[in-house]
Amino acid sequence: MLIRYKKTYEKIAMGLLSFMPNEKNVKSLVNTIKDYETNEDNHLFLWKLDDIVGIIGIQLLPDKVLMIKHLSVNPSFRNQGIATSLYDAIRNQYVDYTIITTEEIASFIDHCKISLKVL
Repeated sequence: MLIRYKKTYEKIAMGLLSFMPNEKNVKSLVNTIKDYETNEDNHLFLWKLDDIVGIIGIQLLPDKVLMIKHLSVNPSFRNQGIATSLYDAIRNQYVDYTIITTEEIASFIDHCKISLKVL
């Protein structure tokens, strides 16, 4: 189930984001979370089963373009289709948007068999 990020999920969100290569140090993680909390075009969502096991961060761009900036799944839950479920939930919520991704997560997106344009 897709849930919107709230401040109470900050530590969980930081933990999930820390699995991403460019989000290893605490200062970077704090800045990333702050950006999602303060920039109205950036949105962070969590994927909850019994526990929160995945995260997706998006940025809404002009002309109805949505960029996936972050996508991460707890290693204990990988290869279970969670990243694809996160993507599908976002795609269903933002149906009028063209979805693209960053170079940073393009290989993970490809691994999930999701075809997206890379910025």
